Amino acid sequence: MRALYLTSVEESSGKSVIALGLMETLTRAVQRVGYFRPVIRAGDLHDQRIELFRSRYRLEQSYDESYGITTDQTRGYGGNHVDPALVGSVIERFQRLAARCDYVVVEGTDYTGASKAFEFALNAEIASNLGAVGLVVLTAADHTAEQVGGAMRAAIEGLGERGVPTVAAFVNRVVPEAQAAVRAAVADSLVPVWLLPEQPSLAMPSIREVADATGAQLLLGSPEDLARPVPDIKVAAMSVPRLLDHLSEGTLLITPGDRSDVLMAAYSSRQSDAIPAVSGVVLTGGLRPDPSVLRFAEGVHDGAMPVLLTELDTFDTAASVASLQAEIGPADDRKITDALSLFEEHVDEAQLEARVEVTRSTTLTPMMFEHQLVERARSDRKHIVLPEGADDRILTAADRLLRRNVVDLTILGRPDDIAERARTMGLDLAEARVVDPEADPLREQFADDLVEIRRSKGLARDAAWDLVADVSYFGTMMVWKGLADGMVSGAAHTTAHTIRPALQIIKTTPGVSIVSSVFFMALEDHVLVYGDCAVNPDPNAEQLADIAVSSAQTAAAFGVEPRVAMLSYSTGSSGEGADVEKVRRATELARQRRPDLAIEGPIQYDAAVDASVARSKLPDSDVAGRATVFVFPDLNTGNNTYKAVQRSANAVAIGPVLQGLRLPVNDLSRGALVEDIINTVVITAVQAQQVAAAGTGA
Repeated sequence: MRALYLTSVEESSGKSVIALGLMETLTRAVQRVGYFRPVIRAGDLHDQRIELFRSRYRLEQSYDESYGITTDQTRGYGGNHVDPALVGSVIERFQRLAARCDYVVVEGTDYTGASKAFEFALNAEIASNLGAVGLVVLTAADHTAEQVGGAMRAAIEGLGERGVPTVAAFVNRVVPEAQAAVRAAVADSLVPVWLLPEQPSLAMPSIREVADATGAQLLLGSPEDLARPVPDIKVAAMSVPRLLDHLSEGTLLITPGDRSDVLMAAYSSRQSDAIPAVSGVVLTGGLRPDPSVLRFAEGVHDGAMPVLLTELDTFDTAASVASLQAEIGPADDRKITDALSLFEEHVDEAQLEARVEVTRSTTLTPMMFEHQLVERARSDRKHIVLPEGADDRILTAADRLLRRNVVDLTILGRPDDIAERARTMGLDLAEARVVDPEADPLREQFADDLVEIRRSKGLARDAAWDLVADVSYFGTMMVWKGLADGMVSGAAHTTAHTIRPALQIIKTTPGVSIVSSVFFMALEDHVLVYGDCAVNPDPNAEQLADIAVSSAQTAAAFGVEPRVAMLSYSTGSSGEGADVEKVRRATELARQRRPDLAIEGPIQYDAAVDASVARSKLPDSDVAGRATVFVFPDLNTGNNTYKAVQRSANAVAIGPVLQGLRLPVNDLSRGALVEDIINTVVITAVQAQQVAAAGTGA
């Protein structure tokens, strides 16, 4: 086990941003990562950072296992004296967690309780007793470059005096004009120092934090909107006309609950291009608006604005909000995305891995698989088209992908509608290209091209003109013409609507007769590939052989060594019947096409995955008991099996991923979550990289 100790010399240093980036780096490479806080604030509410890391990284540790002591236990201490009993309590609790981990990220104290000298001494003493290496985190906010440099040297020396080696350092909130001076001031630190620029959104409280600070309940709006950052807060004590002159984009209003005029003005701001959009309203005094006003608010189309109700009066509400220190909570997806984007853009993660001596795991957890895919996609950004710009899930996924610089995006839809929806949802889609298929000049060229492509089918020019206005056809034409590297659709359309244009325009890879799909089934410590669980109801033997070969190729392309099990209700020569014969014939054909692949069939699922069963049924097989690619005989079997494994084994099912097309097009479930959309876009980008590397395509 290796302990990595993040510490600073003052409060509000931005340790949580660095901890997020470090956890992201580690969970791409290591199976068992833990998170620990030596000291948390006393109180009834759970520590938000512990909850953030437990939920985001699916850590197998309880809340109580995630911290050492509370600030109540540090009261009365000062100077540099650290009670050994205090440290002993932390060490004892830490060791229980560390016994199950390869690495533990330890986030030091927040400097909100005892003296700064005592807290630094406490951090250094704990780090020393953990045998940890130190990572120093400082902030440049409100400090000169010389002060930052002095604090850096003092922190590194202070840790070194207690035998804690510093392996890296970070300076947060560096404004552009101070970057050169800060870099010069820390140049003699003898460790890599990374400077992270000011990111205003991270210093903004979210509406959820405002609700927690004021004990408010959500009266109107969606819980998802509570994650929206608040750039400005105003107490609405003046008349509405004067108030409108003082609004800025994203203002949160605090007003007594009987000020219905303010509430209605806030909703109106979200419908007008002439008024900055209010992000939310906090109603004070426990006063609920008149029922008629509530009916108005509930009926506002696309209002997307949370309204909170607190029992505090206006003065106490304003005071509580003014003293609020912004944090990153477990539900703050936008802040998490911004923090990771900041870290990934400004920190050399390969050098950081080397400094903290990361030994990459030979296993592959769901988290590792997902994070490695994101890293691959980011390493060579591809351009993906999203046809369903009218779907909020698509827009939210696009916002997060763009913030983390994973892909370039084109979104299809009416630009004004998408811009307005992004504004009301608080999304930043400025880096996306937005195209209206009905009005874009490309429609003329696409119609001519489609006539040529479908000439043998007798497609008329007028019909082609109408077809390419359809978002799925327009998006597919963009991929075919090289204006995008791949397409992801299906959140609001059927699978057939997504695949049909691809089959007509992009067509299948030479030598492949059928488009099929796979799911990546990410289990606790490995990833399996299931095909075909989404497209073909009852493939014949030739098609099943194609599915097997395509699935093996997909597995290999994504780092899964293909050992293919052709599944049936019979193993080897033990059974007879038309269904078994189909699988037996498909196995023979697949072996003929790819004699280099390890393929076994017919084989039952238990013999494919269980070594003891395999020894009994197929003792000489290279696949039995160790299969990684599972080819199901029909859609009914495959679809039911993947869902059963997903639910009963708590597996992460990523897909469906389409295979067999010359260029990547992927289909979403109409019930897809934002995370599903992000995963599918990332996979599509990786497929596009593979197409480019192979020099294949349309």
